[in-house]
Amino acid sequence: MRFVPQFTDGQAFPYELGKVVCVGRNYADHAKELDNPVPTQPLLFIKPATSVVDIQQPLSPPFQRGDVHYETELALLIGKTISDATPDEASAAIVGLGLALDLTLRDVQTELKDKGHPWEVAKAFDGACPLSPFLPLSREPNWNALSFKLEIDGEERQHGEGADMIFTIPTLVAEMSRHFTLEAGDVILTGTPSGVGELPRGATLHMTLTGGLDITTSVVE
Repeated sequence: MRFVPQFTDGQAFPYELGKVVCVGRNYADHAKELDNPVPTQPLLFIKPATSVVDIQQPLSPPFQRGDVHYETELALLIGKTISDATPDEASAAIVGLGLALDLTLRDVQTELKDKGHPWEVAKAFDGACPLSPFLPLSREPNWNALSFKLEIDGEERQHGEGADMIFTIPTLVAEMSRHFTLEAGDVILTGTPSGVGELPRGATLHMTLTGGLDITTSVVE
């Protein structure tokens, strides 16, 4: 059954979940920790709707396929169709703020990269995008002031600030709309800060976002 986007205030979102458009290396510190060059333009990829699961349910990624790494990201819910948008138009199309985990089969990804092959199977598998409910937006926030954190078993692992993104949210979403028409129900993942690592079996994850989003979940043993 396809995941249905939800707002934290209980209001219904009138569109089905669409695609998830993601960006790699949108924080310079994360690019450096993976020994990757800092990009001069957004590195985009897509996760299908079938990759999305409720982040509040126990997470059960395919550990049998090798190391699973977590990447905590600010998620944006798109509320209307935009194509080749300006940054202002892109910003106005965002109707919700949430959190997501971009789960990565790191061993699989590394092997595919070494061979020069596409690596969608390492990023787009079923369950690869645990997603939270969305804080509804009634007006444009201060994107640079947004802040989120991930704790694993009580230890802070990641801390992201909107001001530290290489590509600002309006610029990023506008650029995405140049390549892919964005529709109501699509979700944008905005990149992960430094601190990514292996997702531990049996761990408790606690995630917070500016504005009152507070999520606790667990990983299967």
